[in-house]
Amino acid sequence: MPGINEGRVVVITGAGRGIGRGHAIEFASQGAKIVVNDLGAEVDGSGRSEGPAGQVVDEIKAMGGEAVANGDDVSDVEGAQRLIATAVDTFGGIDVLVNNAGILRDRMLVNMTVDEWDAVIRVHLRGTFAPMRAAVEYWRNRSKAGETNDARIINTTSPSGLYGNVGQTNYGAAKAGIASLTVIAAMELGRYGVTVNAIAPAALTRMTENLGGGFDATPKPDEFDPNDPDNIAPLVVWLGSPESKDITGRVFNVYGSHISVAEGWVAGPAADKGDRWDSAELGSVIPDLVAKAAPNANMLGRRD
Repeated sequence: MPGINEGRVVVITGAGRGIGRGHAIEFASQGAKIVVNDLGAEVDGSGRSEGPAGQVVDEIKAMGGEAVANGDDVSDVEGAQRLIATAVDTFGGIDVLVNNAGILRDRMLVNMTVDEWDAVIRVHLRGTFAPMRAAVEYWRNRSKAGETNDARIINTTSPSGLYGNVGQTNYGAAKAGIASLTVIAAMELGRYGVTVNAIAPAALTRMTENLGGGFDATPKPDEFDPNDPDNIAPLVVWLGSPESKDITGRVFNVYGSHISVAEGWVAGPAADKGDRWDSAELGSVIPDLVAKAAPNANMLGRRD
C-alpha cells in the first residue's frame, strides 16, 4: 500500500538527530524522497560534522528509500538556496519544506550577551525565513509558468515562544516570531498552492534533557514513551501530505500522543472612552481590565 507522501520530495532542516531525524524516517516510510539537512553542530551551534546527516541517509536507504545529505547553513541565504537546489537537482523538485533546525544558548536576560541573542535569533528565525524564501521562489516560478503546486511548509515553534519560559528570552522571542511568520506566510502563499503550518513540540532530546519540564519519568519496557521525539513525526508527515491541503495558518501543540490546536492572541476585555484618555484616568481602568482577562497559559498551554 503506497504511503501518504508517495513520491513527494521533502526537505528537512536539522534532520540529523532528535525530532528532525524522526521526521526524516517517518516521511521516508510514507514514500517520500528526503533531503536530510544538518550541520552536525553541538546544541549551542558550535562545531560541524557530516556524520549525523549521513547516518540518517544511510538509515533511509537501508529501508529501501531515497535520500541525500546536505550540510548547508540554513541561516545563510546562499546556503538556503543551495539546500533547495539540492532537492531540485537530485529529485526534480520540492513539495515539502520542514524547518526544524535550532540551537540553544539559554541565559537569564540580565546575563545574556548580544552574541547569545544574535546566534539564537539567526539560526531559528532567519534559519526559517531563508529556506522558506528559497522554496517559495521555486513554487512561485512554477505558478507563473502555469504549473500547479500542492506544496507544504511546516515550521517549528515552541511552547517557550507561545507561552513563555524563564531563561529563554532569545529562544522564546525567535519561536514567537516563527509562529507569526507562519500565520502571515499562510495568508500570502495560498495563491501559489502552498500551505504553511507550524508545530510546537515537546519531547526529550539533547536540547531539552537539561530543562526539566516533566521529561524525567522512564517508561517501563514495552510501555509507550510520551517523551520519545519520534512521536512528533506523524503530525508533521500528515501536514506534509496531500490530505492536509485545507489546513493552513495553524499552530499545533504536540507531545506524546496528545495533539491540540494552539489558539492565538485574541482581544479580551476592553474599555472605550470615545475620546483621548488622560493618563491619570487609567489607574482605575487598566487593573479592572486585567482582572477580567483570562490569565496567560502555562508551558502546557493551559490556564489551570
